[in-house]
Amino acid sequence: MNRRRFIASSAAFAALSTLPSCKKSGGAQTLTIFTWSDYLKPEVKEKFEKAHNCRVVIDTFDSNEAMLAKLDAGASGYDLLVPSSYAVQALKRKGLLQPLDHALLPNLKNIDATYLSKALDPKMEISVPYMTAPTCLSYLASKVSDAKHSWTILDRADLKGRITLLDDMREVLGAALKVLGQSLNSTDPEQLAKAADIAIAWKKNIAKFENEQYKSGIASGEFFLVQGYAGDLMQAADENEDMRIFIPEEGTAFSCDDLCIPKEAKNTALAHQFIDFVSGPEIAAENMESIGYRAPNSAAYSHLTEDFRGSEVLFPPDAVFAKCEPIADLGDKLPLWTKEWDRVKNS
Repeated sequence: MNRRRFIASSAAFAALSTLPSCKKSGGAQTLTIFTWSDYLKPEVKEKFEKAHNCRVVIDTFDSNEAMLAKLDAGASGYDLLVPSSYAVQALKRKGLLQPLDHALLPNLKNIDATYLSKALDPKMEISVPYMTAPTCLSYLASKVSDAKHSWTILDRADLKGRITLLDDMREVLGAALKVLGQSLNSTDPEQLAKAADIAIAWKKNIAKFENEQYKSGIASGEFFLVQGYAGDLMQAADENEDMRIFIPEEGTAFSCDDLCIPKEAKNTALAHQFIDFVSGPEIAAENMESIGYRAPNSAAYSHLTEDFRGSEVLFPPDAVFAKCEPIADLGDKLPLWTKEWDRVKNS
């Protein structure tokens, strides 16, 4: 997911190049996490630091592909990673992760069994679900009349120049595959070619492909219709009551970001402690309410406000959730997708 929020200080970023994960600062261990921006409530971070007499340092990435490329290039010093589930599978395939010790993770009992039934690592052998949310569409009610809750709303020429799509081939081509009634993880060349044709038609109406500024753009009224992630859009809606957010009727990606430990991590005990800490019901609920994503944690749901728990975007009805899929690792089929995505971007 290209959409997270905990922004570490520039000093913390600079320290990462020289700070091994096991280094101590003033007698306290340091846990170095490679994650999305704005993805941990500051008070939760502080509570963990106090409870475990440690320092948490955050380094961020803006896409799973950027994260994978950095690790492939030999980046080290990380104790914990927070990639999307399909990227976890890619890391596993590359031999870059270590198995989790369930004896150190008593709070795994809290993880939502319904979500795990769709998860790519249902036994949590190498990863634990952290936050999940669907990819949605959002529009301004005063600017978009007769808004059909479908991906086909992107065909509307009357909104030309006021639409953004995510700069993410899995999300855009995946949405087009859903329009075709196919799995968003299809590797059928004919289906992918048809999906690319749909995406090329959508491209004619958009202002740009955008992973970050769509949030402030729709909140300010610059954009009328955007593809984005539920948590981001819900936060933006706090600034603009005119926003409407929906899961398209054809279904969507219901992605999850997972907590996993690199094979070369030096502070694995503290990494396990962090995973267990954020999987506790009260902490999970506090974190959810702050960052606007859903932790698939059944024990936490009763600790949520009625407003948050009542969101049909984060807690969709069963019939809607049945049409949603996690994005899967494509393995050696990835070039089929990049070929069609290149065609979209170059059209």
